[in-house]
Amino acid sequence: MIRNTTGHQKMGWVLFILYLALLVYFLFFAEFFGRTDAALREDYAYNLEPFKEISRFWTYRDKLGMWAFLLNVVGNVAAFMPCGFFLPIVSRRSKKWYNTVIISGGFSLCVELVQLVSKVGSFDVDDIILNTAGGILGYITYRIVQRIRIWRRRHAGKK
Repeated sequence: MIRNTTGHQKMGWVLFILYLALLVYFLFFAEFFGRTDAALREDYAYNLEPFKEISRFWTYRDKLGMWAFLLNVVGNVAAFMPCGFFLPIVSRRSKKWYNTVIISGGFSLCVELVQLVSKVGSFDVDDIILNTAGGILGYITYRIVQRIRIWRRRHAGKK
């Protein structure tokens, strides 16, 4: 398997693993996001209603602050954009958009389930929606980059 990969795929694997390590750190261990032993609380909350937290953050953005809104909504999307970008590089199956969406959504669900069981962070169906949207945007970014690379390669010989 490793022998049949290109240099871009090998670099993609290295960057993808680095991304996963950073994601795990920020989701489960970063003190900045309240991921400490003190954060393990008896009154653990979770959200199973789609768009409830997104609308709450939007409605109360003046009281919570724009930083909280951006961190929750935009941060969840941005956190999974690299997943959608690197999956088609490291996996031939993920070159199909729907496979990338399924894998990004499944990975997000796994992260949320670990948060539910470990009581680090909080299980939120809105996070799954936003993370999956981030995977989709990452895949779209991958496709744009690929088209630019192909266009440059075709037009490089014409100069």
